[in-house]
Amino acid sequence: MRLRKLKVGEIRTHLNELKGWRITGKRVKKLVKRFSYEGFMPGVELINEIAKVAEEMNHHPDVYLSYGSIRFVLTTHDIGGLSTNDVELAKKIDAIVASTLKP
Repeated sequence: MRLRKLKVGEIRTHLNELKGWRITGKRVKKLVKRFSYEGFMPGVELINEIAKVAEEMNHHPDVYLSYGSIRFVLTTHDIGGLSTNDVELAKKIDAIVASTLKP
């Protein structure tokens, strides 16, 4: 299945389905979200769980890990922008974070 780049209106519609994600990039649109937590290991654990899902989807996020936070950047490199795969992975990341990070 060949992915297609989402149009601006489609991106806005999908963004309404995602809590806390924002769009960045002028030419190449990206979905970005940062999560905060206490310590370092919760981020490592998140990466391990999300890596499994990303590998199954064959769609890999850019991940920036630091003490107390992790940031995910999603884009479909092959098409130079956002696709439905990015939206689906964002939803899966949110679900994993909700089940992994305890308030």
